[in-house]
Amino acid sequence: MGSSMKSLQRVGTVFLSSVLGLLVQSPAAFPQTSPVAAEPAPQHRGTARDGQHDFDFSIGTWKTHISRLKNPLTGSTTWVEYDGISVVREILNGHANLFELTADGPAGHIEGVGLRLYNPQSHQ
Repeated sequence: MGSSMKSLQRVGTVFLSSVLGLLVQSPAAFPQTSPVAAEPAPQHRGTARDGQHDFDFSIGTWKTHISRLKNPLTGSTTWVEYDGISVVREILNGHANLFELTADGPAGHIEGVGLRLYNPQSHQ
């Protein structure tokens, strides 16, 4: 495999690890160092549910622990552990948030970024 293909594969692995790291975080398990946005007011029955604030709980700076397979897609069962910091911030006037991750472990240093977008027309 050429070096550019390996780099692309590494970026994909880091991105996937970042997204999975965010998904497995439990907000109650990690102390938050910046304030969370206030919860939206309850909506009335019969109105379309607006999911724009569904991920506001993750906004802030978090201690993060990530586990990933050392050799994914090979049948490997060897996991490597990383500890680091993730920062989630609101962007585009609340229509999106940006997730940044930096972590270190025995297999090295990883950095990742994720973008979560919201479409107000489809409420997705």
